[in-house]
Amino acid sequence: MSKDFRRWKIDEAQLLPPSVQDYVPKDHLSRLIVSLVRESLDLCAIISSYTSGLGQPPFDPRLMTALLLHGYASGIYSSRRIGRAAVERADFMMIVAGDPPDFRTISEFRRRHLKALAALFVQVLKLAEKAGLVKLGHVALDGTKLKANASKHKAMSYDRMKKREAELAAEVDRWLKAAEAADREEDRLYGDKRGDEMPDWVADKEKRLEKIREAKATLEAEAKAAAEAEIAARAEAQERLKREGRNKTGKTPAPPKAKPDGKAQRNFTDPESRILKTKDGYIQGYNAQAAVDGDHQIIVAQMLTNSSSDQAQLAPLLDAIRTNLGTNPDEVSADAGYCSDSNLRTIKRRRIAGYIATGRQKHGTKSATAQKASPPGSLIAKMSAKLKRAGYRSRYRLRKQIVEPVFGQIKQARGFRQFLLRGIEKVRAEWALICTAHNLVKLAAAA
Repeated sequence: MSKDFRRWKIDEAQLLPPSVQDYVPKDHLSRLIVSLVRESLDLCAIISSYTSGLGQPPFDPRLMTALLLHGYASGIYSSRRIGRAAVERADFMMIVAGDPPDFRTISEFRRRHLKALAALFVQVLKLAEKAGLVKLGHVALDGTKLKANASKHKAMSYDRMKKREAELAAEVDRWLKAAEAADREEDRLYGDKRGDEMPDWVADKEKRLEKIREAKATLEAEAKAAAEAEIAARAEAQERLKREGRNKTGKTPAPPKAKPDGKAQRNFTDPESRILKTKDGYIQGYNAQAAVDGDHQIIVAQMLTNSSSDQAQLAPLLDAIRTNLGTNPDEVSADAGYCSDSNLRTIKRRRIAGYIATGRQKHGTKSATAQKASPPGSLIAKMSAKLKRAGYRSRYRLRKQIVEPVFGQIKQARGFRQFLLRGIEKVRAEWALICTAHNLVKLAAAA
């Protein structure tokens, strides 16, 4: 007995033309994004930039914004891949309504409106707050290192720059003299040369020499500025002690160096990125920061720096939370990278219950040991005692289950491990877009 199969209707025309939305499930993320872009998000900053009535009408900014946001929320980041999805995937085809923009149009829209797109983070965050997804009961802070759009092999240390500058200068000079001699000989033989032509490879070496000199000068300027700032800070501290009638105790520190350290590096592809240490080795990248609300893993504040240290980022993250949502969280947890006297004072002054590790916790132990011996009664010693006293019941345990899964979802589930843009301002905007997309996914899951 033969088996009956459901009819394959591939060649059958539909009686009535379907809507592009008919092919996307009612609860799909793309539908939520389209709804938010059309009804809830304020896109005046983007729309108002289109003033001229000349030329071909541009794509609707709402369409382009929804397309980009859905791309980032779906783990598709490059303009070429988004453009391909707009003709291959039903959810993307629904957004563009069967009229897909070219990948160059997508890339240019992102480049032109990058700042306005980054500002959508706060709007989406406030929508999440209205939906009851943000409580600010317990907020966990953390940073993650992400690769820049540059290779670490395109970086050069200050010592290597000095050595290579001398080598290239001597090589260019030698070959210029050889070129001049060859030109003179050809003038004598042929008489149709000007005698000052420069071979292409000589010009290439001169360009490399110019780049090295620029990078070397930048490192020197940065070192000089840092030294001047340190001298000013020391003078201010000394003046404060005098006003308070106290004398400075201890050894006088050596004056700061106005020249760069020999190991200081600069990358030629993305000069604002830095060599950062990760658990898997060194990368050329940036340090992305996030503050995550404990209730639904909504990112309530984000920022990005090219410093490998997290310590200076705690106060700015708390400032951003207050700016975005108008209030401080009740509790904050963070790992040992954020621990310092000034950070603990900041938390105390803002009346936030803090749970910040004072050192790295060894595997199998109940509590962390302080990295440095802190004087009894100091804020670090008090925090260490507070965490030890609570043991496994400490609120600090919430940190790992709040913030670390968010980075896992961004880097593993949605595959974002390297920035597409270059320069710290553009990369900051790109990180804001990534965080916005994460919050949209959480908003859709709770809807």
